[in-house]
Amino acid sequence: MTWLTTLLQRPPIGWWDALDILIVSLVVYEVLKLIRGTRAVQMAIGGGVFVALVYGSRFSRLETVNWLIRNSAAYIPFALIVLFQSDIRRALAHLGRASFFRYLGHSSAAEDAIEELVVAAKLLAGQRTGAIIAVEREIGLRNYIEGGIPLDALLSYDLLLSIFQTSSPLHDGAVILQEERVAAAACFLPLTVNPKLSKELGSRHRAAIGLTEENDSVAVVVSEETGSISIVSDGQIERWLTPERLRERLRELVLHRRTAPEPKVQPA
Repeated sequence: MTWLTTLLQRPPIGWWDALDILIVSLVVYEVLKLIRGTRAVQMAIGGGVFVALVYGSRFSRLETVNWLIRNSAAYIPFALIVLFQSDIRRALAHLGRASFFRYLGHSSAAEDAIEELVVAAKLLAGQRTGAIIAVEREIGLRNYIEGGIPLDALLSYDLLLSIFQTSSPLHDGAVILQEERVAAAACFLPLTVNPKLSKELGSRHRAAIGLTEENDSVAVVVSEETGSISIVSDGQIERWLTPERLRERLRELVLHRRTAPEPKVQPA
């Protein structure tokens, strides 16, 4: 019972202690978001196994195993830096683009991105060129990004038009936007299995619905057959949008998603 008595006799938690715990919690949360859906998950599992071996060999008195782990531990940070340098670079870049650092300029950049997306959708619809563009929000789309062709390019309607031209090798698949940039093209998305959808909806619309059923992203779809513009969120589709209505809905879902009204869903 000594440990219980010691625990109960601990000093009370003050404001600075609460702040310290909050900061550590935020750091852990951001790290988990960064490694979600990447090979860093396997690295984290390997780290857990390594820690388990350290304590297991200590309590089991496996002296040789404990000696080997203690002597190799000093070289592990250097090996991680070499093996995961691209992931570390991407994590630091993501930290620099975090909302805390880009709060002042985020609204104007997002407005410009929305305008570029609306112009691209309008031109693609006029040409009857099929397209699907997914916009990442809170839940990351890195697993789909890594399955496509990485671009990490500044968003512009010219770039989107070039990607979705039928002569382009990147047109077959989705474009994913991340932090007002084109993260990747030719990304393949999961198709919805909802049996109640209209048979008029093609594979692009079904892929957009399937993606937004799994996360909080928003997808813009241009139909190749009809030239219509649709927007999809939370697995619900709004069809036959005008460019003005598309702009309005993107502002509600991307800029003001916390206070956006529920979409008026057109029957599928």
